[in-house]
Amino acid sequence: MSWVVLIAAGLFEMFGVTMINKYQKSRSVLSLTAMIAGFVLSFICLSIAMKELPMGTAYAVWTGTGAAGGAILGMIFFDEPRDWKRLLCIGIIIAAAVGLKLIS
Repeated sequence: MSWVVLIAAGLFEMFGVTMINKYQKSRSVLSLTAMIAGFVLSFICLSIAMKELPMGTAYAVWTGTGAAGGAILGMIFFDEPRDWKRLLCIGIIIAAAVGLKLIS
């Protein structure tokens, strides 16, 4: 169950990062509120997951999910670069997170 909560934390982190970009473009109260909610929910889920998972593993998976997911969402929604080097690095981040799951 803690892994599901940790993945939820990563998804909320991705949402929060996406809302940062949206807020920078629109400066709306809705974007700001969504950004804050995403990060608050992310930290709550991370803290719940860390009750059962080692801190280093949980934090690495959480940041990896947020970083890789944020980069992918940036490519999809904000026309950020999609070159093979960037995709390779994202793949390495995801592989590392999966590796930590397999050895934990």
